[in-house]
Amino acid sequence: MSQKKILTTPIKSEDLEGIKAGDIVYLTGYIVTCRDVAHRRLIEQGLDLPVDINGGAIFHAGPIVKALSDNEFQMISIGPTTSMRMEKFEKEFIEQTGVKLIVGKGGMGPNTEEGCKKYKAIHVVFPAGCAVVAATQVEKIVDAKWRDLGMPETLWVCKVKELGPLIVSIDTEGNNLFENNKIIFNQRKEEVYQEIIPQVRFIK
Repeated sequence: MSQKKILTTPIKSEDLEGIKAGDIVYLTGYIVTCRDVAHRRLIEQGLDLPVDINGGAIFHAGPIVKALSDNEFQMISIGPTTSMRMEKFEKEFIEQTGVKLIVGKGGMGPNTEEGCKKYKAIHVVFPAGCAVVAATQVEKIVDAKWRDLGMPETLWVCKVKELGPLIVSIDTEGNNLFENNKIIFNQRKEEVYQEIIPQVRFIK
C-alpha cells in the first residue's frame, strides 16, 4: 500500500513536483477559508488580504462556526463550496498571494489551469457531503479576519491535521482531471448511444 502524500504548510513549488491530476493528498498545517467576497476584495477592490497565504492553502468553503468567546471559536462544519464561482479571479489570486493549494468543490477552468501552471500551485477537491468530517480535522481556529462579511465569508484561519482526502483536480502542469474525464465520458456515452439506438428504434 502506498504511503499517504501529506503536504505541510508552508508549501514550496518543489513539494508539488510529481503530483498529478487524479492523485490524492492530505494537508497538515494551516488553511484559510476564502471564497467569493474575499476574492473580489483582492482582485476588484485592490485590498490586501489581512492574512499572509504565501506558500499557504485556501478553502473555498462557507463553514458553520460556534463562537465560544469574542476570540475563541469551534468549527462545527466546513464543507467545500463550488470552486467555479472563483474561476475568473483565481489566476490573479494565485499570482498576487503566492497560494500553493486551493481546496474546493467541483472543477475549475482554463484561467485556473494557467495560474496553476505558471505559478506552480494545485487545485484539489474535498469530497462533498463530508463537511462534519472535515471539521474534525480542524484542530483549532487560530484567527478570524474580515468578520464584517459574516460567518460564511469570514477568513477563518484554521490549523488542520491531515485534512483530506483531497483529490487533485488541476496539477502544476495545468492538467485538468474534470476536463480530461469529460472527454473520456463523452466517448463512452457515444459508444453506448450507438449500441442502444438500434434496440429502441421501435419507440416513436
